[in-house]
Amino acid sequence: MKINADLGERALVDSNGMDWVASPERGVERKMLDRDGGEVARATTIVRFAPGSYFSAHGHGGGEELFVLEGVFSDEHGDYPAGTYLRNPIGSTHTPFSEGGCTLLVKLCQMSDAAESRLAVDSNAGDWQPGRVPGLERLALFTSESSGESVALVRFAPGTSLKDDVHDGGEELLVLQGVLEDQYGRYPAGTWLRQPDGSSHEPFSSEGCTLWVKRGHLPSTG
Repeated sequence: MKINADLGERALVDSNGMDWVASPERGVERKMLDRDGGEVARATTIVRFAPGSYFSAHGHGGGEELFVLEGVFSDEHGDYPAGTYLRNPIGSTHTPFSEGGCTLLVKLCQMSDAAESRLAVDSNAGDWQPGRVPGLERLALFTSESSGESVALVRFAPGTSLKDDVHDGGEELLVLQGVLEDQYGRYPAGTWLRQPDGSSHEPFSSEGCTLWVKRGHLPSTG
């Protein structure tokens, strides 16, 4: 299966207009944003657990990255409320479930460092730092000096704009709150956008927004 599988191309999905599709596990549904492969695939997906649902014990041959969007996600290691960022490294296993239900952003088979350790970050207790321009703030979730990959929450105050934002190593984002805009369009909460290596845009937000942003992880198009 191939969905937005060409990482050298810009991809845009408004997940609000997508139907939920059943997964192999009862009570677990998903919206596929990008995918290259079968049931085990390089994939970016929004996943929803109904209350009391679970996923069977499984391993992560290529690693797993999660951000809890709503509710509380759980596994044998702990409980993770909305705003938690998780990285389950290559070769790890777990048995996820949700007692009250939850919604997640999930990225599979996209890690390369076999020595990476498990990571859990509660952004609700995070330290927001000033960004490149007034009105822009950033909360770092993960940074790899070896690969150049970074993951963060980014917050635009109303009326904030950036000029010539270049994406070395590409950029991928999910609008969590508010509306992001650029010269190409308007992106409400629930919009997923992937921009390839070397691309650029001029993002702004008239009303303010909060984004999950991953950068430096896409292959070079040069």
